[in-house]
Amino acid sequence: MSFEAWCALAGVLLVGMALIPKLMERLPLTTAAVYLVVGVLLGPLALGVIRIAPLDYSELLERLTEIAVIISLFAAGLKLRLPFTDPKWFIPLRLAFISMTLTVGLVTLAGVYLLHLPLGAAVLLGAILSPTDPVLASDVQVNHAHDDDTLRFSLTGEAGLNDGTAFPFVMLGLGLLGLHDLGEGGWRWFSVDVLWSIGAGLGIGAGLGTLTGRLVLWLRREKHEAVGTDDFLALGLIALAYGIALLCHSYGFLAVFAAGLALRHTERAMTEQLPEDHEDSGTMPVPETDLEAAQAREELATGEKTSSKFLMGQLLQYNEALERLAEFALVLILGGMLMRATWTNSALWLAPLLFLIIRPLAVWLGLLGAREVGASRPFIAWFGIRGLGSLYYLFYAIEHGLPQSLAAQLTAITFSIVAISIIAHGLTVTLSMKKYEEITS
Repeated sequence: MSFEAWCALAGVLLVGMALIPKLMERLPLTTAAVYLVVGVLLGPLALGVIRIAPLDYSELLERLTEIAVIISLFAAGLKLRLPFTDPKWFIPLRLAFISMTLTVGLVTLAGVYLLHLPLGAAVLLGAILSPTDPVLASDVQVNHAHDDDTLRFSLTGEAGLNDGTAFPFVMLGLGLLGLHDLGEGGWRWFSVDVLWSIGAGLGIGAGLGTLTGRLVLWLRREKHEAVGTDDFLALGLIALAYGIALLCHSYGFLAVFAAGLALRHTERAMTEQLPEDHEDSGTMPVPETDLEAAQAREELATGEKTSSKFLMGQLLQYNEALERLAEFALVLILGGMLMRATWTNSALWLAPLLFLIIRPLAVWLGLLGAREVGASRPFIAWFGIRGLGSLYYLFYAIEHGLPQSLAAQLTAITFSIVAISIIAHGLTVTLSMKKYEEITS
């Protein structure tokens, strides 16, 4: 297929999705499910337009999924404005650390005793399939910074955190397969891959997010500088946090999420210092591009009462646009890569086991005694959406020397589970959220 034909096809799909957003809201279907179906139709199972062998392009696919995840993690951090003193923060923390660890353990057991995988490969599979996805879960995440709904806040925070907390188990699985140094008795894994990498990743991201936010807002308020560069700021802070975290041998996913979170809480702290009569106009819509519109935007961007909120609004708008493009491209490619070699019938029992037994059990145990959960508990248990994060961990493992036979087996399992998750959760999200709103209203 020629480049011109690819351009035309992408144009038709993008314009089509731009014209039917309201229709998509009314349908019991997510955009990711549509992209997946279109990808399947374009792939080897139907028209054969897309022909990508995942093991031959694992390095490229690792980088593409990596970029998509860090963009989404930064956006997730920007959405979470609730004070850290609020008890609701205990829910995503317990989900990301306790529930995810339990999920890894239960999937490992299934891998060893039901799929007959070596222990290292089973642990690796658990790490791949355990984290929930920040990219494909946008329909059940917070809608705006002031959205403190328990379900949405919990799922957004969990997705932001567990894409980093899954990494120690990836390294443990690789170590058990002889592909990573765990140290005698696992000391190196625990001290470096767990304690240092998690702590340093969070610290680096939080520090950079706070410093960047304060610097930019000072420049705008005091000097009327650094205006109109929000897209560069977003990409720059993502790249800076991610790059420095990796150079320090810590987890870049956690650093990027923490950077977005720190930037948002810098805005919160600076907004709370304003007089009580301050009106929240930081994201106020402005006219199109004429002289008055440009002046109005600059006033919003540099005003003492509006600069912080305006900055957050612009960053979120830009990141969400990038997030949608990444979802479109990568889910389409995933659909195009689905074929006999990347599908396993084991997923027909493993997916229900994961979604209906392992995830609910891990959530129930992880949230024991958490009174803040309330009626959201069964919905949190169901929306354990798997997606691009799982694909990234898969390709990361492949690029770190996973044997060919295990790589092919784990690829088929991961692709199948992610595809089933996109369809199953995509078909139920609208009805489930309506039911949840009826219960909590």
